[in-house]
Amino acid sequence: MVYIENLEKEIFLLEEPYVDLFNYMDENNLEKDFIISSKTKNVSFESITKNSLLGNGNCNDFMAFIGSNSVDLILTDPPYNLGEFMHNRNTNLVKMRENQFAYAGWDNLSQKDWEIEMKSFFKESGRILKKSGSLLMFMSLIKLETIIKIAAEYKFYYKTTGIWHKTNPMPRNMNIHFVNSTEAWVYFVYNDTSGTFNNEGVLHHDFIETSLTTAKEKKFGKHPTQKPLKVISHFVRLLSNKNDVILDPFMGSGTTGVASSKLNRKFIGIELSEEYFEISKNRILNE
Repeated sequence: MVYIENLEKEIFLLEEPYVDLFNYMDENNLEKDFIISSKTKNVSFESITKNSLLGNGNCNDFMAFIGSNSVDLILTDPPYNLGEFMHNRNTNLVKMRENQFAYAGWDNLSQKDWEIEMKSFFKESGRILKKSGSLLMFMSLIKLETIIKIAAEYKFYYKTTGIWHKTNPMPRNMNIHFVNSTEAWVYFVYNDTSGTFNNEGVLHHDFIETSLTTAKEKKFGKHPTQKPLKVISHFVRLLSNKNDVILDPFMGSGTTGVASSKLNRKFIGIELSEEYFEISKNRILNE
């Protein structure tokens, strides 16, 4: 047994290299307040609800423990790794990015090292996704070509690129150039040309327009790149079905987990930062 935050939680130590986590829970009649750990890897998933499993650590390490063909949708917002690019520019955004991102290790990789990390991510994503499972990720516009090429190496079929437009962006440098009011997202299907798409006869554009994340959604703690629940819920509805398993390997503040819970999906979340891991856990439990 182990004690975490004064709660007694049973640990299940597993020798298998890959574990279909929710299937294991069903087979052993497990619901919540337990931990699934690997005997051979430094990996532990904590069950905080019947349908939510969270891990605190490097996504590639944790994904290597998840069962093959066990995930229906990967929906995530990985590091854009713009630090090297921004440092070569004479702009006051450099200091801002250093303050918000660099301390978390998000922005300090070389382009080569970032591509290596992304290749590991797509390799593991291809293993754990079901055939025709979907992957949708947010990404900087200047990185899209690289991401699409890497994804193709691992049998991901490129579907489309879309835009999230923020109606109330921060007006930085508004007197000297265009205000940054958009972020891109890119949509793939694994090892097939089509996947789940619940449009229900409605035309869905590759353009989403909302305000920035509200203060109410940040009441459990602030995250510098938090996406609005409305945006993430839109993708969860379209690209998955009830009781499907959704993975967010770069969980951040847990918005994908909140959307999954509200829409009756199962959720696996992984977050490197202990601070944001705790924010995610509190949001999923209390929103």
